[in-house]
Amino acid sequence: MKLITPEELAQHASEESLWISIDGNVYDITRFAAMHPGGEQILHPYGGKDVTEVFYSLHRMEVLKKWSPRLKIGTLVGSKPVEQSVYEMSNKVLSKVPYAESPAFQSFPSPYYKPSHHSFRKALREWVETNVRPEAESFEHEGKHPSPEVHRAIGKVGLLAAMIGQGEHMKYLENGLPGLDNVEEFDLFHELIAHEEMSRLGVASYVDGIRAGYVIGAAPVWMFGPDWMKKEVGIPVIRGQKRIALAITEPFAGSDVAGVKTTAVLSKDGTHYIVNGTKKWITNGTFADYFVTAVRTGRKGAGGMSMLLIPRCDGVTTRDQDLLLQLCWNLLYYIRERQGASEIFNGQGERRLCTHHVQL
Repeated sequence: MKLITPEELAQHASEESLWISIDGNVYDITRFAAMHPGGEQILHPYGGKDVTEVFYSLHRMEVLKKWSPRLKIGTLVGSKPVEQSVYEMSNKVLSKVPYAESPAFQSFPSPYYKPSHHSFRKALREWVETNVRPEAESFEHEGKHPSPEVHRAIGKVGLLAAMIGQGEHMKYLENGLPGLDNVEEFDLFHELIAHEEMSRLGVASYVDGIRAGYVIGAAPVWMFGPDWMKKEVGIPVIRGQKRIALAITEPFAGSDVAGVKTTAVLSKDGTHYIVNGTKKWITNGTFADYFVTAVRTGRKGAGGMSMLLIPRCDGVTTRDQDLLLQLCWNLLYYIRERQGASEIFNGQGERRLCTHHVQL
């Protein structure tokens, strides 16, 4: 890498040749200036100078993780340049920038966060940044849904289980939780941390592909499903071996859940349901293995509704539905399927209040 003197740096202070120095590294931002989010005019007065202090008054170090390899042309003579490895680690450690973290994680007192919360966040952040971010940023740009390999890894580390809170499902973790020696200490603040660390990825569609359909689909299984359903479906789902979606919304029924038109008719011999209907805007629908599905088994309104667990099988057809904000995660599927009578939640049309405002 080229060694650049302060005098040489100072010679590049024009629109035709614009160099700056940050952390002892010299960057040629001549072409980048036009792409700068704050406009190129703000950069011109700082051409040919060391702008480390000004840069950090406006940016986080993570910015250099992305741009340093692309724009760096040398190091400044007489300085101790910061290595790229430091920038690579910037996302994996807790920030010291005021209010960049929850106050409890910046030495402010809190009655809620204990040492286990601190160790959990620290370990989880490093794991997510190392194992999820590379694919998340790439796939978000390409419009791809999360790969089965990464989804499985997220389940194996316990993150999927952590995102649906406390409950008996925590007994079935494969390897515990990162930074948490005693899983029995897990509480709702650990769950909050799990969601915050996933959100830090800053790639909404990809993250929704991991958790949005999962958290609302897996919760009914664990809260209302029979034991066999928890064992055969619930455990593989929280471990990332299978994927699940909540299927309520239809072309004619969204917020008005009681208006669902998809029907489930019990066969004459009582062994199965025949399901017919269309579901739309079903998050994770294209790649889900199971669908927790609102169906009509009786009269109009809430009193005639039930929930069925429907596996992906012959008779279930799905396709992508491209949306502006969510790329391909919110999806459309059709059901024309025979379904076992044992896979209904809590009995047919009993008007029991279920999570997510669905009445059974």
